[in-house]
Amino acid sequence: MPKNIPFSVTLGAGTYYWCGCGKSEKEPFCDGSHKGTGKEPLEFTLAMKEQVALCACQKTKTPPFCDGSHAR
Repeated sequence: MPKNIPFSVTLGAGTYYWCGCGKSEKEPFCDGSHKGTGKEPLEFTLAMKEQVALCACQKTKTPPFCDGSHAR
């Protein structure tokens, strides 16, 4: 997926790990590829099922959620 388009996904209630390094094969979720990069995944929790836009460019100021930074 291009890095200038956020991942729009519907997620159920639960805890997730957003990829903060951009190397995961399962983006936007962490698969452990960050090891040795000095970057760590970001844990986030949703209280209920909702559709979210997760950042793909790694430039967001509101991780893990897209804030439009890819367009600037």
